[in-house]
Amino acid sequence: MTTLQHVASPKPNVSLISIVQRISDVLIIFVGLYIVTSFNNQPFSAQSQLIAMAGIFIFQTISGITDFYRSWRGVSISLEIFTVLRNWLLTLSFTWFISRQVPTSSFLNLLFAHWFILVSVAFVASRTGIRLLAGMLRKYGYNTRRVCIAGSMPAGIALLKSFEKSPWLGFVVKGVYDDAFSNNLDGVPYAGNISSLVNDAREGKVDRVYIAMNMKDEARISELVRQLTDTTCSVLLVPDVFTFNILQSRTEEINGVPVVPLFDTPFIGINRIFKRVEDILVSGFVLLLISPVLLTIACAVKLTSPGPVIFRQTRYGMDGKPISVWKFRSMSVMENGSAVTQATKNDLRVTPIGRFLRNTSLDELPQFFNVFFGHMSVVGPRPHAVAHNEQYRFLIQGYMLRHKVKPGITGLAQIKGWRGETDTLEKMQKRIDFDLEYIRMWSVWVDLKIIFLTIFKGFINKAAY
Repeated sequence: MTTLQHVASPKPNVSLISIVQRISDVLIIFVGLYIVTSFNNQPFSAQSQLIAMAGIFIFQTISGITDFYRSWRGVSISLEIFTVLRNWLLTLSFTWFISRQVPTSSFLNLLFAHWFILVSVAFVASRTGIRLLAGMLRKYGYNTRRVCIAGSMPAGIALLKSFEKSPWLGFVVKGVYDDAFSNNLDGVPYAGNISSLVNDAREGKVDRVYIAMNMKDEARISELVRQLTDTTCSVLLVPDVFTFNILQSRTEEINGVPVVPLFDTPFIGINRIFKRVEDILVSGFVLLLISPVLLTIACAVKLTSPGPVIFRQTRYGMDGKPISVWKFRSMSVMENGSAVTQATKNDLRVTPIGRFLRNTSLDELPQFFNVFFGHMSVVGPRPHAVAHNEQYRFLIQGYMLRHKVKPGITGLAQIKGWRGETDTLEKMQKRIDFDLEYIRMWSVWVDLKIIFLTIFKGFINKAAY
């Protein structure tokens, strides 16, 4: 019970670097607006100061939600810069919206645009400068940590390899401690057995120990942790859960208890907001752009074959909930039951106009309404018929995990060439592999890249029949 109470009362760990980052961010936002108003020959009035303070407050709030001021040690600078620019874009959007609700507000939209550009450039320069300065100090021996792993699990060895490739992080790799010598250390030095580790830790030769042992070695781990309590080194656990086919490799804390999600959606918290905003903006723009095309196709479908213009088929949406997906009717049949036959090459059920629509993927265009109404996303795993879901969920391990996100009009599997008929289990397996890979690697940038590549690889495809 005592142990649980200690776990449930975490202490905040605020580093000097995070304090410097917070102060620099506040100054950049405030001074940035001052420079922008001066450059545009506008007074830095009380209204401008209030907008600056609102921007600072919103930015700090969003940063708290996204855990932005955590330690970025060991994380790529590109991800840090993307995160700060994302937070700043959201901050400015909220600040602009609030300012527009004030009837007496005279703050120009041009000033907001200049403020966004100037602060964005300053954020990039600031974060890069802080990293370079920290790297220089660590290069000369300041703020370094001597690290090692106990055990020889691949995740632990990969961690040490990443430290060796990024010396600016200040982690000096001592090696691998394990009772059984292994030749599969990928160039990481073998430092000795577990007893040697305990002795080195007691003598102050190690600052940080990463325990990378198999989950079944609970007794060994418990004993090692007990022995390391007699030292001053930091002890961290590298979970063996990464041997599973997990979707989200992150840690969470619920009521003070740390947990590691194995199967979870990436669209939680602020990511959910970003994804929805992306879908609304893209689908809304596309629908406005293609409205004449939609009308033309609807007339062509209606005039060339009997039946409705729109074909609605039940598919699984997020969390496996049924949704009705819209498509232009391209067949003479309307299959939507327990048995659905996939379209094949030269399928006689496909109408003449339907063949053209399917070859060019124009039959998919009504799905942008599904996206706009929130049932689908522009990018995500392509929705399968319910009958196919029920068939493949028993044949392919992890098949249903693709429903941890909304289905999409296009996806990673499609731009990689895995669309169309899946007449073999291997073809469906490849599609699912890419669907799950998309969920693991999701970001707004990944979505934009897939949308761009779909224009060249996704619409017209030899497998689209």
